[in-house]
Amino acid sequence: MSALVEPAPLTVDVQNVVLHFPRGRVYVGPVLQSLRNMFRSVNHADNTYTALRNVSFQARSGEIVGMMGRNGAGKSTLLRLIAGIYRPDEGTVRTVPKVLLLAGLGVGFSVHLTGRENVYLYGSLLSMPKQKIDELFEAIVDFSGLKDFIDQPLKTYSSGMRSRLGFSVACETNPDVLLIDETLSAGDAEFVEKSAARIKSMVNGAHTVLIASHAYDLMSELCTRAVFIEKGEILANGPVRDVINFHLHGTPMPDQPPTT
Repeated sequence: MSALVEPAPLTVDVQNVVLHFPRGRVYVGPVLQSLRNMFRSVNHADNTYTALRNVSFQARSGEIVGMMGRNGAGKSTLLRLIAGIYRPDEGTVRTVPKVLLLAGLGVGFSVHLTGRENVYLYGSLLSMPKQKIDELFEAIVDFSGLKDFIDQPLKTYSSGMRSRLGFSVACETNPDVLLIDETLSAGDAEFVEKSAARIKSMVNGAHTVLIASHAYDLMSELCTRAVFIEKGEILANGPVRDVINFHLHGTPMPDQPPTT
């Protein structure tokens, strides 16, 4: 009689989450008008929209989960919720302690500093002590492929170069959960391949990776599972190819009834 295999530990547990955002822009006019806006009565229904509605989602150690959906569907919002940037209006979010969100090109960088200086700046923002950055600096630069440019100002870098540098620093922080929001799509084909290999090695070390991307070929190759988000709701959750077919062709998920 074969022994039961224990499931891998949960690293992300999102339950029945609802998240509202205010409509329109925050008013930044004169102080008096801002105070009036703060204290006047507002209609909650008219002044907010629901970014995530009744979302439940789990991820475990060793998983690479692809987050699929159209622009504005809620993928990035869900990643930021897991990262702790947003707090839910309803429901709960539980994660392991060390979660890192890699989102946007050069977030945490200064365009007026060199690549070398930005490695130290970004590393410090990710709570890496200087001694640790010193030890890892050569490995970071080698992985990024930017050795010939590392002492040039970041403002001379292309978006792909900034993305490569940011990813190279972030991976050396060894997070338990790495959240990647579209940043891999900015790199060239060779770097994307290197990044995919690094992500796989991280997961082999019992980490969890969540990736939001429109690069479905990369998702098919890399991810162990996928979810499809539409208008703030998770409509499909399962094997990557099944979720892609659900999204692109409306093919019902094997364990879900046909949509009407």
